[in-house]
Amino acid sequence: MPTITLLLWLANVALDTVGQLAFKHAAHAPAADDGWRAHWRALLRRRALWLGVACFVGEFGVWLAFLSLVPLSSGVLLGSINIVAVMLAGRLLFGERLSARRVAGILLIAGGVAVVGAGA
Repeated sequence: MPTITLLLWLANVALDTVGQLAFKHAAHAPAADDGWRAHWRALLRRRALWLGVACFVGEFGVWLAFLSLVPLSSGVLLGSINIVAVMLAGRLLFGERLSARRVAGILLIAGGVAVVGAGA
């Protein structure tokens, strides 16, 4: 895999992971007790929400650049490693539980990405 393609792929994984974690952090903060409008106003003031939006906007550009360099079938499969990164980061930062089935899924996804990456 050419260096620029690898860098774009890693940037995509990083932006997606940080974006997902930022959204989780924003949603995890205490809700306003004054109704749904107050809740949404408070949510819109959270920096984590806007970090997540910025990461997803950046990821959109990186993803388009990445897809311009690899076939769609390979790009989508390589992009599935984001699921693994988000699950592991959720475990580390939020203490989320990883069941045996989830760990098996992580291993299967990572193995599939390794096979596709070796052929890309």
